[in-house]
Amino acid sequence: MEARLIVNIDVPDLNSATAFYTAAFGVRSGRRIGNAALELRGLPSPIWLLATTAGNRTYDRHWTPVHLDLAVDDLDAAKARAEAAGARMEGDVRSEAFGRIATFADPFGHGFCLIEFTAEGYDAIDA
Repeated sequence: MEARLIVNIDVPDLNSATAFYTAAFGVRSGRRIGNAALELRGLPSPIWLLATTAGNRTYDRHWTPVHLDLAVDDLDAAKARAEAAGARMEGDVRSEAFGRIATFADPFGHGFCLIEFTAEGYDAIDA
C-alpha cells in the first residue's frame, strides 16, 4: 500500500475553523465525526480539523507545531481570499529565486504560506 499524507490541524472551534478554511483555501467540508473532527476536501491531501480545547493536548514530541505551504497560481488573488476570510499577513510578500511567497497566521494562530512558484520552482535554488 502506498502512503498518503493526511493533515490534522487542532482548532478551538470546528464551525469557525470550517468557515475560515473553506473561504481562505477554497476547500469544502467532507466527513464529520460529531463535534470532534471535520474533514476538508479539495486539496491533494485531506485536512482534518480536530476540536481541541486549551490545555487538553501537550505539544511535545508527537504533537509538534507545523505550518502549511499552499502552492497557488495567483498569489495576489489567494492573498486577498485568505485575508478576507480572516487570515493575518505576517510581513510583506517576498520574491525569492523559486517565486513569490506570503506568510500568514490563521484566526487560531496557525502559520501558513502561500507560494506562487516560477516555472523552475525550488530547482531555481542553488544547492
